[in-house]
Amino acid sequence: MSTQVDIKNELETLRQTAESELDSANSVQAVDDIRVKFLGRKGQINDIKRNLKDVSNEERPAIGALANEVSDALQHQIEMKLESLKHAEINAKIQSETLDVTMPGVFHRQGVLHPLTMMTEELSDMFRSMGFDVIDDNFCPEVETDYYNFDALNFPPNHPARDMQDTFYTDVDSHVLLRSQTSNSQIRYMEKNPLPVRVISPGRVYRNEDVSSKKNVLFHQLEGLLVDEDVTVSDLKGILQEFIKRLFGEERPTRFRTSYFPFTEPSMEMDVLYKRTVNGQVKEEWLEIMGCGMVDPNVLENCGIDAEKYTGFAFGMGIERLAMLKYNIHNIRDFYQNDLRFLNDFKG
Repeated sequence: MSTQVDIKNELETLRQTAESELDSANSVQAVDDIRVKFLGRKGQINDIKRNLKDVSNEERPAIGALANEVSDALQHQIEMKLESLKHAEINAKIQSETLDVTMPGVFHRQGVLHPLTMMTEELSDMFRSMGFDVIDDNFCPEVETDYYNFDALNFPPNHPARDMQDTFYTDVDSHVLLRSQTSNSQIRYMEKNPLPVRVISPGRVYRNEDVSSKKNVLFHQLEGLLVDEDVTVSDLKGILQEFIKRLFGEERPTRFRTSYFPFTEPSMEMDVLYKRTVNGQVKEEWLEIMGCGMVDPNVLENCGIDAEKYTGFAFGMGIERLAMLKYNIHNIRDFYQNDLRFLNDFKG
């Protein structure tokens, strides 16, 4: 049977050993290993406590109190050591991550919106402010059927626009093509939405044309449509003149000319006065920027709308053409060549 003196000596030895190991511990993990070794459920001090049954009844209270004292003291030292190590770790991290705020900044190249994106957003915001909603372009597919691209828009079967020379047909089916105008949005929207209708639809369109400084096989249009009771040509002209005023300013003169489109009657083209400098001389010319007109009654009837009760107007404009006018760009191909010198001109 162990005596009180033997157990006291053993406890003192364990205290000294634990303190020595704590002094040399240099990590949180090392301190935790010491805690488990001496104070864990199977640790050495708990072994002594479990063996107190072998001590006489007279000596057991004093030895138990001493074991608790050693255990509490060691627990306190472990906590102090952990606190010290954590502070040291934080200080080391602060030192390693110190920033010199006097150093110059590092330049990061900034991206910029493409001028066509800027123009589309500006146009959309203008028409939103005049009460128009913007149709999600996903609602109006670029790969379209000839019904929505031609038939429902009152194009006769022999219209030249249907020819292979003007329209890109696909090999999916003889009636599947790349849309040649965003007017397909008019039909699709009127088929599924109640009146009145007041919407615009920007998006890509495709024409089988020779590429030049003014034309491309791919370009962007913005289509507008308003259908309600008692809509007149005067409403159309008022909306478009307000639009031009907001885009180019009060001083830009406009004019309307009669024209022909299968889906409008009467049909018109809108021109703006364009000034350009040639050999040092300022020249003025009228430049067509959009087609427009009153929606043909046949188009309304194709969508199940009573043309005796409702009227409407539609307009379509080339976004590239407007961007060229506003930003003084002379070649439509500049928009598609990804030249950073050109794109950087639009920063800010």
